Amino acid sequence: MGFLNGVKLIAGYDLGNKVCQISYAFSGSGDVETISQVAGEQKYHIPTVLCKRHGVNQWFYGREALRAADRQEGILVENLLDMALDGEPVVVEGESYDPAALLALFFKRSLGQLSQTGEKLTALMITCPVIDKRILEVLGRVVEGSLVKADKILFQGHAESYYSYMLRQPRELWTHPSVLFHYRQDSIKVYRMEANKRTVPIVVYMEEKEYAFPEAVDEALLEIAQDACGKGLIGSIFLIGDGFQGDWMKESLRFLCRGRRVFQGNNLFSKGACCGMQEKLCPGELGKAHVFLGNEKLKSNIGMQVFRGGEESYYALLDAGTSWYEAERTLEVYLQDGNELVLTVLPLIRSGTAKSGKASGGDGVTVRVVLEGLSEGITRLRLHFHMKTEHCLTVEVEDLGFGEFRASSGRTWKDEIEIEQETDKWG
Repeated sequence: MGFLNGVKLIAGYDLGNKVCQISYAFSGSGDVETISQVAGEQKYHIPTVLCKRHGVNQWFYGREALRAADRQEGILVENLLDMALDGEPVVVEGESYDPAALLALFFKRSLGQLSQTGEKLTALMITCPVIDKRILEVLGRVVEGSLVKADKILFQGHAESYYSYMLRQPRELWTHPSVLFHYRQDSIKVYRMEANKRTVPIVVYMEEKEYAFPEAVDEALLEIAQDACGKGLIGSIFLIGDGFQGDWMKESLRFLCRGRRVFQGNNLFSKGACCGMQEKLCPGELGKAHVFLGNEKLKSNIGMQVFRGGEESYYALLDAGTSWYEAERTLEVYLQDGNELVLTVLPLIRSGTAKSGKASGGDGVTVRVVLEGLSEGITRLRLHFHMKTEHCLTVEVEDLGFGEFRASSGRTWKDEIEIEQETDKWG
């Protein structure tokens, strides 16, 4: 189990613009608990707010911040995540503050609740609705500014946290597709998870769709449920969010419970983040047998044709299942003749195409990167591959020459290749 020898604390932190949650587990135990804000009750939400006391540099966070603001003891600062992403300075009582620093303060204070476990934090997974390069930049500043000490800190989106949570659930809950309904402020976000058992490893993909839902109306939820579940078999349904409380959704529940297991709660994403870190540290058999291809994942294997041992073969560069913003590879190769590199794009989940000097072949798509102006003869090249966006592969090439036989020209080339990663949507 690596560095998890002994008792170690693993946490999942669900960071939202309005509320956040913290779940945790100890190494050697699969049980995941969520920190309640009220002793003896299942009140997991920590309001993502700060309140600055009038005239002094004293800050409250969470529920205490709301109480202080109600007592008119200070200035309430809300929407901390959105403001950090926006990047504009926040003015409180005439003083300008870095919004990322304010979010870091909230993060540090709220994460301090883990001290009640009596163990030192070892590994932390932060989950947000969506992970992209901008939010990764902000989260990096938040983690750095909060001075959180942990051996490992990672990030994943809500979709992957849902998948991570399901990996730790009984198989019968996702033998057939599983659907999660997340009730947010004015909308319902639906995640539909399905596995293709005909592939090795088994490919798990997530379809996402958001519906406007300004008020709790049973008939409107029933339409959403019918659209998301379709006519096929569904193994499990999850209703996440306080908006699902009450007895307003009688017909919707009657439809959802028809031959399906339905669960209701509001802490799945923080638990899933904790499960995701457990899986990263000590992969289970199910995790090893599956690859997750959600919206933030590269859905194609990308490689190139090279000669090794006198024979042409496929050389893997970027693997499907990697988060596109983390997909990167640098290597050096020898180009014996010609002026082009031959790449192969192999989609794992649906029909995909690659564009840029394209020529179809085999099970994938062949892409030729032409190095215009490269002089003839053997040369050494430094290649750098990374995903600019989830659909755009950037290839950077540098001519290094070939020792005494051929001086480097100093030339560089850059090409961008569109990788169309198509997925089917319900409805």
